[in-house]
Amino acid sequence: MIARELWSAQLGSVGLLSALALFGFAAVLPTGGKAQEAKACRVVFFGDSITQAAVGPEGYITQLQTALEAHPTGRKFELVGAGISGHKVPDLQARLERDVLAKQPDLVVIYIGINDVWHSQSGKGTPSDKYRAGLEDLITKINAAGARVILCTPSVIGERHDGTNDLDQMLEEYAAISREVAAKTGAFLVDLRKLFVHDLKIRNPENKPSGVLTTDGVHLNPAGNELVKDCLERSIVAVASATAVRHVVLFQFKPTATVAEINRVCDLFDQLPGKISEVKSYEAGTDISPEKLSEGLTHCFTLGFETAADRDAYIVHPAHQEFVKQALPLIQRAVVVDYLAR
Repeated sequence: MIARELWSAQLGSVGLLSALALFGFAAVLPTGGKAQEAKACRVVFFGDSITQAAVGPEGYITQLQTALEAHPTGRKFELVGAGISGHKVPDLQARLERDVLAKQPDLVVIYIGINDVWHSQSGKGTPSDKYRAGLEDLITKINAAGARVILCTPSVIGERHDGTNDLDQMLEEYAAISREVAAKTGAFLVDLRKLFVHDLKIRNPENKPSGVLTTDGVHLNPAGNELVKDCLERSIVAVASATAVRHVVLFQFKPTATVAEINRVCDLFDQLPGKISEVKSYEAGTDISPEKLSEGLTHCFTLGFETAADRDAYIVHPAHQEFVKQALPLIQRAVVVDYLAR
């Protein structure tokens, strides 16, 4: 969350661009007013060898790209694979900046945990406390960069559905940690562990150790890839369709501002969503709190954006710049808060 409290006791002594900067509004003059085609939602898939293989011809990432191109919403998606064989949560932490944040994603799908559990058999697994802390660290940093997260629970190490695979108990423990981290951080949870166990009870009546959804008890075969694709497609569309970034603006008007002038500023703000396509939701109102903690801030405006990039485009949009120019002389104080909605 980014919060900026802005005071303007001496705004009359500074120029317009300096005042805009004080108010947290970008002082970048637009170079043109042409409408741009909607930016594709960039989704980075972050994980281990399961994710690495998913970019192959039958992999779930490849299947997702085809399915999303034909999705009835018409939303465009750019899918990027960032899986490396053998990796665990600490490995993802080490390469987060290079392989994920540097790509400026809108959404990150984290599918991890298999090796954290599996490698415990050779003494190279990830302790549960480090697994939990690492997931929280990853999600916090991704959110801070303006992207949302879909967190998948680890799926299977062995396909017997009755709890008799060697690592089932430990895998259930780590899947539970993933669920708790998703709830704590606000990440969107895709519970592949529960999905696979449920599906294997139907597809695997002989209780075979592999060959139903995986080739070896871990890595996905075509049926497993299709199952993950079907589940992630719904989740990606749902998360991408939500207005993830909220931009909250609070105003205290100058004592000399008339009712007519204040109403005029509010009317101008109300018109911005119709002029700026990046704004996906909008609310406005005046303070009615009985707690009396507003400290003079009376008017609140909340705008929703799909991505931080859309929020940034709004800030420099000519219509927003014109609004700032007209409203600024009447504003005594403003507070601006941006956050990722959970």
